Amino acid sequence: MMHIAWLGKKSPFCGNVTYGLSTTEALRQRGHSVSFIHFDTPTPSLGRPEAGASELDRVGRPDDNPEVALPYLVKSQMYTIPSPGAQRELRESLERQRPDLVHASLTLSPLDFRLPDLCQQLGLPLVATFHPPFDAGLRNLTAGTQQLTYQLYAPSLAKFDRVIVFSELQAEVLVRLGVRRERLAVIPNGVDTDAWAPAAPGSEPDLAQLRLRVGGRRVFLYMGRVATEKNVEALLKAWRLVRPQGCVLVIVGDGPLRSSLQNGTETDVIWWGYEASRARRVSLLQLAEVFLLPSLVEGLSLALLEAMACGTACVATDAGADGEVLEGGAGIVISTQGVTTQLRTLLPVLRDQPVLTAELGQRARARALERYTLTGNIDALEKLYKELSPQPVAA
Repeated sequence: MMHIAWLGKKSPFCGNVTYGLSTTEALRQRGHSVSFIHFDTPTPSLGRPEAGASELDRVGRPDDNPEVALPYLVKSQMYTIPSPGAQRELRESLERQRPDLVHASLTLSPLDFRLPDLCQQLGLPLVATFHPPFDAGLRNLTAGTQQLTYQLYAPSLAKFDRVIVFSELQAEVLVRLGVRRERLAVIPNGVDTDAWAPAAPGSEPDLAQLRLRVGGRRVFLYMGRVATEKNVEALLKAWRLVRPQGCVLVIVGDGPLRSSLQNGTETDVIWWGYEASRARRVSLLQLAEVFLLPSLVEGLSLALLEAMACGTACVATDAGADGEVLEGGAGIVISTQGVTTQLRTLLPVLRDQPVLTAELGQRARARALERYTLTGNIDALEKLYKELSPQPVAA
């Protein structure tokens, strides 16, 4: 059994808390202990769930795994500015806990760059998950901004014992910036393919309410933040140009651009908003015929993997690792350039070819089972931990 200290966000694997807690639970089930040191307010729901607790609470950690909230001055979706005493509190927490290994999610914080020296002084192996979105082609302003993040971090990443990235393409970007290949470990995100799965026989009553809400129409679905880098505007432009008859575009998620993009008079666009329930998100993906992801930059989209696992036909740009995920026929890959034009051509085809979308959905599910399962993700993490720590890893 190992004691792993996760540092940075609630999960070192991605910003998605539900996924982080699922990963935590999977490691716990294999006998490991996990503690959190993060820039956030302590979350009581991460302890023992009470009666009637949400599904997020039920995936929590045991009470005896400590959670330490580091003080900060500013914390946003993109970066964190710690308080002056944060580094001291971090050091004291690690000295008190004495974990077997530290696994950090780099949060665009000054502490990120001090971690290697601190862990070396304490004799602790240090792993980082580096997951900023990217577009290797630098085909737009957003991609160029993200490239600056990679350039900023590359010299520091060379000091970590290992840096986890999500794809070979992302590894190539860092190698070009001077990070040695042997420092990099390619471990893609994984999803629970039992939970995220096509609708089971007899589940039609569970989807009936959703079918009523969409008026029995065929569903094209976007799920994610409504923000500049996600390029939802291009998707909406294409949809409004085509207006596929008998179809509805469902946008699940929220973000800073929603108010400017939403048109309350449209009957074939449903702004679902943020959906906290995993069960409802699964049902929406099961109901959808096509999942659309028009991002300008990505890391490895968890929403895309979830859609694939649910057997939904997927269309995504080649931003980040998403094109790599769908290559070879597991979905349709489009360029980050000219998204509206490409979707304007594709939407009528997808509307008129339900046999094609069904086949793409089957291929997507098969790809998820082959490469992107949570079990495979945990296996790879354990192997990496074993390489860096003398402690035995539970089978």
